[in-house]
Amino acid sequence: MKVLLFNGSSNENGCTFRALKEAALSLEANGIETEIIQVGKNAIRDCVGCGACRKIGGFCVFKDDIVNEVIEKAKNADGFIFGSPVYYAHPSGRLLSFMDRLFYAGSGAFAFKPAAAVVSARRAGTTASLDAITKHFTINQMPVVSSNYWCMTHGAQNSPEQAEQDLEGMQIMRVLGQNMAWLLKCIEAGKNAGINHPQAEDKIMTNFIR
Repeated sequence: MKVLLFNGSSNENGCTFRALKEAALSLEANGIETEIIQVGKNAIRDCVGCGACRKIGGFCVFKDDIVNEVIEKAKNADGFIFGSPVYYAHPSGRLLSFMDRLFYAGSGAFAFKPAAAVVSARRAGTTASLDAITKHFTINQMPVVSSNYWCMTHGAQNSPEQAEQDLEGMQIMRVLGQNMAWLLKCIEAGKNAGINHPQAEDKIMTNFIR
């Protein structure tokens, strides 16, 4: 089993990475393979709502960044953790553009697989940021993995050492890894017992203005 973790910060080794690393170490201690993917420093296109992804087989029509590469990786992954710093009480715009296109184009690679959101902040804006990320999971029938508190750490953006001083935050990440490992093993046991995820119904779209 494998979990992909996404660092939505432009700082490769900052506080967000440190939080993800703690969760990854916990997953690995429980026998789960991990890979931390740096979303990058370059701009990532926003989704333009063109619908072309549904005509070309689950990939985004834009091919100048890592979105399609990640969709391909996600097909063989079992769980996901998306991490972001907090900017103006919201996640990184780069991460949100990345996730919008991932979930529009590659929703089938993520559906019914457990996911979690992790954020790091100097001070505040964490719960609003967690909410924005988590909505991608709940619209795509993905079990949301919890910890023993909201999944956040605190520290100045370029100071992973400060994140390490947030002992409660580090524990939250370890517990998150343990809980995700447990859920993945439960899902695997269910599959082995002949219990598979529900068959998705065709989506019904109701417009409020007709």
